[in-house]
Amino acid sequence: PPQARNGAKEGDYLRCAILRHPIRDGKPQAKVLSVIGSENTPGIENLYCMAKYALATKWSGASREELKQVLAHRQPMETQKRRDLTDLEFVSIDATKTLDIDDALYAEISKDGWTLFVAIADPTAYIPIDSNLHRDIAARGISVYFHGDILPMLPEELSQDTCALAEGVDRAALVCKIAVKDNGELGAFEFIEATVRSRAKLSYYAVDRYINGQYDELMSHATPLETLYQVYRALRSRREEIDLVMDDRQEFRWILNENKQIESIEPSEKLLSQKLVEECMVAANRCAAVFLSAHNASGPYVSHAGFRADRLDEVRKFLAMHAPELAELDPSTLGGYRDIMRGLSAPDKTLPLRLMVNRLLTRADIITEPAAHMGMALPSYTNCTSPLRKYVDFLAHLQIKAALAGGSARLVDEQMLLVLKERLAAGRAATLEAERWLASNYLQKLTRENPALVFTATVTHVTSSGFTVRLDDNGLTGFVDLRKDPEKFSYDKWTASLTSTTRRFELSQSVQLNFTAVDDDVLYRALFQPVAGCGLKPAK
Repeated sequence: PPQARNGAKEGDYLRCAILRHPIRDGKPQAKVLSVIGSENTPGIENLYCMAKYALATKWSGASREELKQVLAHRQPMETQKRRDLTDLEFVSIDATKTLDIDDALYAEISKDGWTLFVAIADPTAYIPIDSNLHRDIAARGISVYFHGDILPMLPEELSQDTCALAEGVDRAALVCKIAVKDNGELGAFEFIEATVRSRAKLSYYAVDRYINGQYDELMSHATPLETLYQVYRALRSRREEIDLVMDDRQEFRWILNENKQIESIEPSEKLLSQKLVEECMVAANRCAAVFLSAHNASGPYVSHAGFRADRLDEVRKFLAMHAPELAELDPSTLGGYRDIMRGLSAPDKTLPLRLMVNRLLTRADIITEPAAHMGMALPSYTNCTSPLRKYVDFLAHLQIKAALAGGSARLVDEQMLLVLKERLAAGRAATLEAERWLASNYLQKLTRENPALVFTATVTHVTSSGFTVRLDDNGLTGFVDLRKDPEKFSYDKWTASLTSTTRRFELSQSVQLNFTAVDDDVLYRALFQPVAGCGLKPAK
């Protein structure tokens, strides 16, 4: 009704409340609660998805008031018993623009390897567990990163200032001290509530150039960097030999213009310095899982069950068809799963077998009891190294510190994790929809500029109705729907392929495509069609 329009105009994106449901008389009515913006509003894609998935964009008045009290009166480095580790030459390695610095690293040589120190920011030292501020942080669950916008999990006064492990200032930290043997095996470890001082905020790019011998300006930090690189090589070699390590995938960087639309997309490689940091974080997370388990903590643990329990017979049949040498292995055990996945990735395989079993895998989960993480081939795992950005890590800190204080580490329960997983899913859905929306805008722009534009892509997933592709030049994804194709295609799940009389499409195949439309009903999914002659079977 006119009086309920709140100034809305044609083409505006709105947040509304339903006043009358159409089921009664076919005459629905709504009240406009707020106008989010129009298609000309910079970042409308992000703003709309934040509203659609009910992501918190503001802090409550009660939280703001408590934050003032926390900043004024909480002095954990003065009022709490902490070990002074400010003499250790910690350095942080992160993106140049990062301000919410979660971690800093230091390593030194020992008699049978190295001692690695992973210092992690300690926001739980500032946030009362029974406060409105804590409840608001729990409700957010994670920092949500859109292209061009961020919704931080913590107020920036904490995440970018008071708690961040910034250069040259003393900070409260939870430190994981780990003995790393020469062969990369993790030895004894301990968690320490400490005070640390980062000596430098180094960028991934600068450290990568230094490691590769192209940048001498970091010579003043040579001792910790050289030792950290040695630790990285040992840890990585051990995991590649004993556990499972995911293959690196081609990454891309989006360049946005002033309207927060994609101006261009550039390929980027994962840097050696990023892998170094990642390996140190994995080591600390593994130790956290062992520590929580040893203290009978109620989580949080991150598990991955591997193959779906209801698809194990299908797994065995698949192995018998494509890799009979693996068929006798038990896919439900940690060792069997590891050996199967390694065997499917072996260089002598002519089919992309590792990709072909993705449809049979479960997703990772957050649980209250320790369990195997099949995807990493580890008996247990958790996350503790990003408490400024992830509530799972924040909870892990609360549990670790409760155990260190001699108390019961039973602060986490299944209902808490259920709510958290719902918020994490909402954040993923919001960023995915906003990314697809931006990507569809970009593809439409490219096609307007060149209507005959042909994209080269790789088939990444095959279903009975068509196949998903990833564009080689920019990493954007889309779908080729073959249900309306003049030819009838037959789907074979055992070979992940679609075959007609004249054409065949299969996993990892390179295809030539034209962009056709955006499917607004499926979260702005980009739709493509093969160019003439694409996928033709060889003549008999």
